Amino acid sequence: MKHDQKARDKKEEFVVWSTGTEGKVFYDGKILTPPADWQFVPSGDAGLTRRLKMGDYWLVVHRRRNRIESLGLLTSARAVETAKAQLEAERSAPAYQKKLDAGRRSREAKQAKYEVEFREAVIVFLNFADKWLELAGKFADAVTAHAVPVGSGTVARTQRIPVERRAEAAVIAWMRHQTTAYDHMSIARIKGERREVRRRLAERSRQFLCKYRSGEDVNLAQCPLVKALK
Repeated sequence: MKHDQKARDKKEEFVVWSTGTEGKVFYDGKILTPPADWQFVPSGDAGLTRRLKMGDYWLVVHRRRNRIESLGLLTSARAVETAKAQLEAERSAPAYQKKLDAGRRSREAKQAKYEVEFREAVIVFLNFADKWLELAGKFADAVTAHAVPVGSGTVARTQRIPVERRAEAAVIAWMRHQTTAYDHMSIARIKGERREVRRRLAERSRQFLCKYRSGEDVNLAQCPLVKALK
C-alpha cells in the first residue's frame, strides 16, 4: 500500500477526496484507485468506524458549504466483514441492550433538563412586562421547540457560548424567519451583504421587543409576533 510514509509514521489519517465516482478518489491533485479488495463504508456507525480505523484505511471527505465533511472509509472488505460480525455478536447480547437503554434514558433526562434551562434563559432575555408574560411564555415555547431538539443544527445546540447568548441568538433567528420577509428577500451576492441584512433585521427585532418590555399597548391584530405564534 503506497500511503504517505510520513503520515503513517505519525499515525495520521490518510485523507482522500471524493470524486463522485465509485472507485476513484483524489489525493494531492491526482486520481487514486483503492486496492481491488477494498470497499467503501459510509459514515454513520461509530462503533464500526472505530474498529475499522485500527487497520489500514483511507478517510474519504468532501467539502460541504464552508467545511470539510467525512463521507466514510475505504478499507479491506475482509476487515469490514470481520468487524460487522463481531459487532453483531456484541450488540445482540442482553448486556449491550441494557447499556443502550441506560444511555438513552440518560440522554433523555439531560435533554429535558436543557429544555427547561433554555426556556428560562429565553424568558429572561425577553424580559416582557407583567401584562405580556403570557405572550412571553408562548414565545419561549415556540423558540425552544424549534431550537432545542437534538440535530436541529441551531445555535441552541452549541456549547461554545453561554446559554444566555444562545437564547438571545435563537430568539433573534426565530424572529428573522417568522416575523420578517427575510426568507423571501433577494440579497445581492456581495461579500458581507447577507450578514449586513441579518444585522439590520436583528436590530429591528430588538427594537420591536422593547414595546413588550416597556408594557406599552400593542395592536395584537396587527402584531407580526402574535400572527407568527398563531
